[in-house]
This record gives sequence, C-alpha cells and structure tokens, in this order.
Amino acid sequence: MRHEKRSLASGLRHGCAQLVRFGVVQARACAFAVALLAGIGASRLLPPLPVARYDLVLVYGVLLTLLARRVGWETRRDTAVIAVCHVIGLLFELIKVRMGSWSYPEDALTKIGGVPLYGGFMYAAVASYVCRARRLMRLRYTRYRAAATTLVAAAVYLNFFTHHWIPDLRWPLAVAMIAATAGTWVGFSVGAHRYRMPLAVSFVLIGFFLWVAENAATYAGAWSYPQQLGGWQPVPLTKFGAWSLLISVTFVLVEHLGATGPKRRTGRPGTDGCPPPAPPVSDSFKTG
Repeated sequence: MRHEKRSLASGLRHGCAQLVRFGVVQARACAFAVALLAGIGASRLLPPLPVARYDLVLVYGVLLTLLARRVGWETRRDTAVIAVCHVIGLLFELIKVRMGSWSYPEDALTKIGGVPLYGGFMYAAVASYVCRARRLMRLRYTRYRAAATTLVAAAVYLNFFTHHWIPDLRWPLAVAMIAATAGTWVGFSVGAHRYRMPLAVSFVLIGFFLWVAENAATYAGAWSYPQQLGGWQPVPLTKFGAWSLLISVTFVLVEHLGATGPKRRTGRPGTDGCPPPAPPVSDSFKTG
C-alpha cells in the first residue's frame, strides 16, 4: 500500500511537472501573438498623438516581425509563410468588413476599404504560433490525409464569405473536417516524453484559446463587432466554433508552405509518426 501511494505521488508530481513544461512551451510558441496583443493594448494608453493609433500599430507589427526574425523566434521560411498568411488574412478582412461582420472604427492613413493594414497581423500571429509549436514540440502526424484536409479547409475559408449570400455550411463542413481527419494523430514532445492527440481535438483546443484571445483583442480595441461599438461585450461563444474551423486553414498553409526536409507526416499505424528521438529543444529563444 505504501509503495502504491509513493507511486501515485510520483506520478502526480511528474504529471504536474509535464503540465508546467507544456505551458512554458505554449507560452514560447505564443510569443509573437502575446507581444502583438500587448502592443495593441498599450497603444490605447498613449496620450493623443499626431499619428493615428492604427498606423502606429502597423509600424509596431513590422518592427516586431523584424525582431522575431532577429532573435530567432522564426526561421526565414517561417517568416515567408507568415507573410502569406498576412496577405490571405487581409483579403479575409476586406470582405468581412465590407459585409459588416466587424469594423475598425478609428481613422488611419493605412486603411484600405475600411481595413487598416495591420489587420493581417492577427492572422500572421496565428501562423507564427503554428510554425513555432510545430518546431518546438517536434510535431509529427500519423495517417494525415493532406488532400482531403486541404480540400475541406479551402471550403471552410470560402464559406466564411459565401454564407452572406447562400446558406451557411459550417456545420456540414465541421462534419467533413472530422471525417477528413478521422484517424489522424498529431504527436508532440514535452521534454523528453512523446504524447499524441487526434488532430481534430487540437483544432478545437486551439480554437478555444483563439476565442479567448479574440476577447482580449477586442477589449484592447484591435477591432470591434457591431454589438461592441457602444461598449465592449464578450465575443459570442459561436466564434469559438468558427475559430476551430478557421485554424485548419492556417494549419494546411503551414504544412504545404513550411515543410522542410523529410516528410513530417509519416508513421507506422499505431505510432505517433515520430522519428528516432531528436536532441532536446533548447530553452533559449535562439532556437530559430
């Protein structure tokens, strides 16, 4: 009995330690996003300036991108992938703002079609997280069906536009995404240990935290939904589901544009697709 209690206590200590390690790695992966959101929040505290706040945030985002590259938060390929996501995000913003889904109510010189150019950084921040998590946690995929997942992700992206004119297909697309990723596992490292979870579950978890981040971003004045123009209100919980779907778009872009070296989607059935153990990832931000 005493031995069992010691084993249980040891297991709990190990589990807590691994949870802390996981949180630290996640915080490192979110470094760009957190810094961007902090800058947007800080911009609201500035005294009146001759330069529009949205223009200042754009300059801050560019400088932050250069810093991230300089200190090794991102590789050169990561920066290119993130730039593509920035452009795709701006296209998304232009259409959604035009349709009245949300707005950027402040004036700025760098606004096009009602969208400040810094708006693309919101999507770039998500791409930065995916790129860094992919590297820091040594992600590997088992039974990843690239063609099917990409096809559904493209349909998800289009549906966010077309639902303004035709019926919203997000629920059928959610079912299609579950089918496309059924049996797909993502393996990841926490310290010296490997774990895995269904890819669809990872989309849901990331979607939830993006919804939390969206609440913080709208509170900081990054953009406003119609119901928030008269005063901040929590973002509707339905956006949680929307982000869980939309993250698939960023995921497939990173997989198609960011893959380097041997394919990372291999693995024997019943494994996590993990190659022989790699050297531990350094705790320094200089990991590149």
